[in-house]
Amino acid sequence: MHRSSFLSCEPLAHTYSIVACDHASDQIGIAVQSHYFGVGSVVPWAEAGVGAVATQAFANTDYGPEGLALMRQGLSASQALERLLQRDEEREIRQVAMLDARGGVAVHTGQRCVAAAGHLSGNGFVVQANMMLNEGVWPAMKRAYEESTGDLCDRLLTALEAAQAAGGDIRGQQAAAMIIVSATRTPQPWRARLFDLRVEDHARPVEELRRLVTLRKAWLLFEQSNERLLAQRPAEAVALLRQAIALDPDNAELKFRGTAILLQAGEVPQALALLHEVFASNPAWTELVPRLAAVGLIPNDPALLTLILAQQA
Repeated sequence: MHRSSFLSCEPLAHTYSIVACDHASDQIGIAVQSHYFGVGSVVPWAEAGVGAVATQAFANTDYGPEGLALMRQGLSASQALERLLQRDEEREIRQVAMLDARGGVAVHTGQRCVAAAGHLSGNGFVVQANMMLNEGVWPAMKRAYEESTGDLCDRLLTALEAAQAAGGDIRGQQAAAMIIVSATRTPQPWRARLFDLRVEDHARPVEELRRLVTLRKAWLLFEQSNERLLAQRPAEAVALLRQAIALDPDNAELKFRGTAILLQAGEVPQALALLHEVFASNPAWTELVPRLAAVGLIPNDPALLTLILAQQA
């Protein structure tokens, strides 16, 4: 007798997802969408230099951390998945995909997963779906990923968008998530977590996830800009900052923090122009300036502060 039912305490994370690696960028990623609140806390698992796991359908979340632990010990994705399935009496209601840091993939769709359910794998990636409107969802994901261009996060999003366009979850949309990590192991893997984004509850979660990805890209460019400035490469720092602001032109905090880079790079007129925009968007930013100076986060230089505050609208 099977104990699983709608009364089961296991998450009913019926969904579609993709796990993939990009050798060119040395990245591993996973993206998911489901009509399940907070799906990002259940389905996607990834660790830099180790791999990624998607555990869904009648999801056993133990597959995530335990799968990563096995791959961390040196097992391939196939070996790790086989070991977990062997000790799971309810494996026929599971759908699990794994990818190791070498690009090896493994996937299981249990015979009792709710239709339409299935999976397909390709070179360094695997797509999987269950409780879909039709059987065209995961083939659409595979085709979209293989035909897409751009960086890994763009390709993962393209696969999710293709799934939704093909019919998606029979219940509709609700939540989405993405994790991207480095494929290279580091002593501090949490520092190699490039994207960790979640849409918990939204009418169009994949669309919202793409918006969040754009914001994250902007801040990654900002971080790179700051690194170039510290490396005494001001021209590169300014160029990266401009790219960041172009991605998110209405982000007042990005502009405000970017003015420090511009001032240090000698781009005073551009910095003052940005400050004028920031102060015009919200006058409270002007009150923050002396507070930052008081604790040493910006130079407590009366002449500089006067120049900055003169940009008030």
